[in-house]
Amino acid sequence: MKILVTAGPTREHLDPVRFISNRSTGKMGFAVAERAALRGHDVTLIAGPVSLATPVNVQRVDVTSARDMLAAVLAHLPQADALVMCAAVADWRPKETSAKKLKKREMAAVLELEPNPDILATIRPQKGGRTFVGFAAETGDPLPEARRKLTDKGLDLIVANDVSLPGSGFAVDTNLVTLVARNGDPETLPLLDKRAVADHIVAWLERNAPCAT
Repeated sequence: MKILVTAGPTREHLDPVRFISNRSTGKMGFAVAERAALRGHDVTLIAGPVSLATPVNVQRVDVTSARDMLAAVLAHLPQADALVMCAAVADWRPKETSAKKLKKREMAAVLELEPNPDILATIRPQKGGRTFVGFAAETGDPLPEARRKLTDKGLDLIVANDVSLPGSGFAVDTNLVTLVARNGDPETLPLLDKRAVADHIVAWLERNAPCAT
C-alpha cells in the first residue's frame, strides 16, 4: 500500500524570526511513517519543522507553512492509496509577512490574521477510493468533535485524544487515543507508546483500505 503521512506543526511567519505555531513535535506522525514502512508499505512523509530523524525506507518532504503542506499533499496524493493526516496545521497566519525582521517600534499592538486553507476540506473532492485518516487533538472529551470532523471532512477513521491528560498528546512518547471509524463502534486504546498506537492505525488500514483487500 502507498501511504502518505503528514506530521508536525506548521509555522506561519510574521517576519524571518517570528512565527505562529503550536506544540506539535511530529512524534506521532513519524511513528506512523516508521511503522508503516516496517510493515512493508511504501511511505511518503510530509513533515513540518521538527527535530526528528527520517525513518528508514521513508521518503521525506520538508515543508514550513500550511500552504506549503497543502501544496505537498496535492503533489503526492495522486500516487497514494491512503492518507494519514497527523500534522497539527495552524488555522491562522499573519495577514502580512515582512521580508526583514520587524523592529519593535514598527510593530502594531494588534496582529491581523487570516485563515489558512483547510487541507482535508480542500482535498476532499480528490479522495476517490482512497482511505483518509485524521486526528482530533482536543482538551476535554474529544469524541463529539471527532465525530463532527469524521463527517464534515469525509474521513474513514479519526484518531481522537485529550491532550490535557498526562502522557497523551504533544512532546511525549506515549498517547491515549480512541479510534473512531465511519462504520463501527469507537475503540479506546490503553496508554501506549506512540509506535504501538501507530501499529494499531496501520493495522486498521490494512484491514479496511480497499487497496489492502
